[in-house]
Amino acid sequence: MLVSEEGELTGAISGGCLEGDALRKAQTVIFQQKSMLVTYDTTDEDDQKFGVGLGCNGIIHVLIEPVDYQYTMNPIELLIIALKERIFSRLITIFSVKYSKQEQVGTKVLVRQNEFFGDKNGIDDELWMKIEQEIEISDSNHHIIRKYKFLDDVQVFIESIKPTTRLFLFGAGNDTVPLAKMADLLGMEVVVIDGRKNLATTDRFPSALQIITGSGDEVVRQLATDTISAALLMTHNFEYEALVLEDLLPLALPYVGILGPKKKSEKLIDRLEKKGVSVNQATIYSPMGLDIGAEGSEEIALSILAEVKAVLAKKQGTFLRNKTGPIHEEHR
Repeated sequence: MLVSEEGELTGAISGGCLEGDALRKAQTVIFQQKSMLVTYDTTDEDDQKFGVGLGCNGIIHVLIEPVDYQYTMNPIELLIIALKERIFSRLITIFSVKYSKQEQVGTKVLVRQNEFFGDKNGIDDELWMKIEQEIEISDSNHHIIRKYKFLDDVQVFIESIKPTTRLFLFGAGNDTVPLAKMADLLGMEVVVIDGRKNLATTDRFPSALQIITGSGDEVVRQLATDTISAALLMTHNFEYEALVLEDLLPLALPYVGILGPKKKSEKLIDRLEKKGVSVNQATIYSPMGLDIGAEGSEEIALSILAEVKAVLAKKQGTFLRNKTGPIHEEHR
């Protein structure tokens, strides 16, 4: 969450429970230009004493640090660097709960593949060696926190900065308009592709990163795809989608969704296999979307985007109430 000197908030650290108190403390940090680690212990029955009354039965540590815009490697600049290229990055933040009253080391370094950005001053050499080892062996998809007692209880937060999910939306009909709007609300990048120039327009899709028009056998080659991309076939044009699907298959996208009944996708796959095209059906989702009883374009969009999120996060999309343990697993 970013806090301005005028008290304006961008983003959030909770569902709204902590923001008021954190805002007051953030303004102190801005004034003093010294970081602060704040702890909210909601395991206490009397958590009203914090003025928040969460009742969440957990402990929340919030690091509040000043942003010096005269310094070219401040935390905001590190995030900008991380998002410039579609490459997984790690943002390194160092703090100590034991010494929460002291000024914290804070967010210092961004690691992207073999590149380092930021300032390692103030980071113990032995600690940095441990951090490098952790980055090398851990899954870049997950955030992790490590505690090192050899430095008198220092914690390191290794935050995974993923590229923005990119949706290749094949189809510019009326049913895709709410999906594009919803994807934009979720922070996804949407590329709209269609052969109909009168439908694939910026007026209809103002939030689209890019709009591509062309025939089914020429549009896919214009796409920049990666492992954080998903393709949605929603043109309602069988022949167009047959050409598109053939060109999409070699790209090994983690998610290719096809709108419509299963018989449609079976017919598409059968046509391609008869042409000698190898079809990996593990990444094809048809009918696409989670089974939530969706009716109408908006609900179908919700169903589709929920499935895309689940697949990219490697989740099953089940009810949280059926899950044992915490909502977010700790990754080691």
